[in-house]
Amino acid sequence: MRMPNRTLISLTLLAIGTTLQAQDLVVASPDNQLQVTIVNQAGKPTYAVSYKGQSFLEPSPLGVTTNVGDYSQQMTYVSKKENRVEESYSLASIKKSQVNYIANELITTWQNPAKQNIEVIFRVSNNDIGFRYRVLRSGKPAALVIEKELSGFDFPTHTTTFLTPQASPMIGWERTKPSYEEEYTADGALGARSKYGVGFTFPALFRIGSNGWVLLSETGVNGSYCGAKLSEGNAAGLYSIAFPEPGENNGLGSVTPGMAFPAETPWRTITLGTDLKPIVETTIAFDLVKPLMEPSIPYTYGRSVWSWILWQDGSINYNDQLKYIDLAATMGYEFSLVDNWWDTRIGREKVEELAAYAKSKNVSLMMWYNSNGYWNDAPQGPKQRMNTAMAREKEMAWLKKIGVKGIKVDFFAGDKQTTMQLYEDILADANRYGLLVIFHGATMPRGWERMYPNYAGSEAVLASENLIFTQHANDNEAFNAALHPFIRNSTGAMEFGPVLLNKRHNKENNGGTIRKTTDVFQLATSILFQNPVQVFSLAPNNLQDAPPVAIEFMKQVPTTWDETRFIEGYPGKYVVLARRHKDKWYLAAINAQKEPLKVKLNLSFLGNAPLVKYADDKNRNPVMEKVTADKKGNIDVEIATGGGVIITNGIQ
Repeated sequence: MRMPNRTLISLTLLAIGTTLQAQDLVVASPDNQLQVTIVNQAGKPTYAVSYKGQSFLEPSPLGVTTNVGDYSQQMTYVSKKENRVEESYSLASIKKSQVNYIANELITTWQNPAKQNIEVIFRVSNNDIGFRYRVLRSGKPAALVIEKELSGFDFPTHTTTFLTPQASPMIGWERTKPSYEEEYTADGALGARSKYGVGFTFPALFRIGSNGWVLLSETGVNGSYCGAKLSEGNAAGLYSIAFPEPGENNGLGSVTPGMAFPAETPWRTITLGTDLKPIVETTIAFDLVKPLMEPSIPYTYGRSVWSWILWQDGSINYNDQLKYIDLAATMGYEFSLVDNWWDTRIGREKVEELAAYAKSKNVSLMMWYNSNGYWNDAPQGPKQRMNTAMAREKEMAWLKKIGVKGIKVDFFAGDKQTTMQLYEDILADANRYGLLVIFHGATMPRGWERMYPNYAGSEAVLASENLIFTQHANDNEAFNAALHPFIRNSTGAMEFGPVLLNKRHNKENNGGTIRKTTDVFQLATSILFQNPVQVFSLAPNNLQDAPPVAIEFMKQVPTTWDETRFIEGYPGKYVVLARRHKDKWYLAAINAQKEPLKVKLNLSFLGNAPLVKYADDKNRNPVMEKVTADKKGNIDVEIATGGGVIITNGIQ
């Protein structure tokens, strides 16, 4: 139910047998700019969000229904508890290596007519909100099934959207969807229907007119719950949490999660601000979760090459893999990824020889696997090696024995609880053998960088392989790249496979789809797209046919970051951000608009070190030059259409 006033509302809570002043159920951020107000509307708990006195979410529903009780209506407020949460942690695999999290927590307890209790937990930091439910045991049942979560997000009617649709189950190539690889619609209408009619994929970005921005997502999902999405919205602005579709996992498994008491749901996250800086820089996905296991080894990250992206299936042979190991060694990279079909086209004995050769070059192999059990028709092997504990045990012991450092597991089945358990099982078993894990054809990460020490990224995006498959993807590359830092990559690692320096996307660099973006644009994506293991799309021919300045840059660019700063931009149009690795800064900018973009940048945070700029000349070729900011730290740059600019103090 909508409230007439879209600013903070002060009213009397009506509840069965309880009268409470509304201000008693307000939780504010430490800086007091962000406020959440919880109101009981005729027995139905709701919450509203304001920031700097402006409404960002109007009264929105709370609650769950379960097989043991309804916790969404006829609810009575019981009590509250307030806490201060302060925590510092280090994490090398995210956008910021050292995090200091400070939030105010409000835990409210509610009771239904059957005298069953539920806690609604809100944590509010300066630009982030997390909320979850804890259903408490009452009576004999020791477990429950969450049949529906009513959590909603009711936006003001002047809101516009930046959303990507959730795909229907068991559609697409070899029945492999949903795989989180759909296209975005920018500046969409509130309540517009999704392409497939089954809602929208997290994360989801909303512009609240001139007031600011809101990013919705979730975190803390493991094998004890399903992954969620946003429902179809209505024209009035209400979107809700929705569970997976029944057809996922080939129709097997429940869409409703089962849990033991006390049953805690994952966190729903809301990041907001008057501009996009809090959206790009947020760490809320990691702030709200805890590590679930100890690392078996000190994991390190780095850069990789892979033959498949440009040389495709035909490259999965012993000799071509030697060439890519040599490329990794020449570039100073840590890994070379051997993609699908290696079990039959190379064979295990020869893979052992490849691993030994790679070791002699100070390179480690990463190996591709099909996740497949019963959930799609993807034919690539190795198959049936990651879907059961016994198979994983044997496979991972062999991988460790021959010196492989990581695996890339592909073609998952959706977001049901059973699939979330498979992700967790793969990570847990891989950790026992000291293996990094990348997921492909997979769901988005939900706090997994902090939860699992060997997690090294997920695709969950319309990634670089599509640039090989279709010209449409190349025509829209700049638009998509200018979205990802604000949406998909803002909440978790994104294994995109960036930096294609071939002009044409085939092995010989003379046919196939045509790249529309410049070399500097491609270099910039190595910074804009954050993933602790970057599997770059370079090819051996680039050592001869790519500009030497580009190759030298790619030899030095890091993949882990100590700090991230959003400078400016607009989703789908352009983005400028900077990342710091130790004492070296890398500022990257790209332009997806039809006209060149002139920007005045303040670089005072880079200090007094000499600066190097990479930009496109009038022929769209890369040029490197030394630059100096003015006395105020400003510098003017022009970014070509489909082009990029990089300014760094990090190149030796």
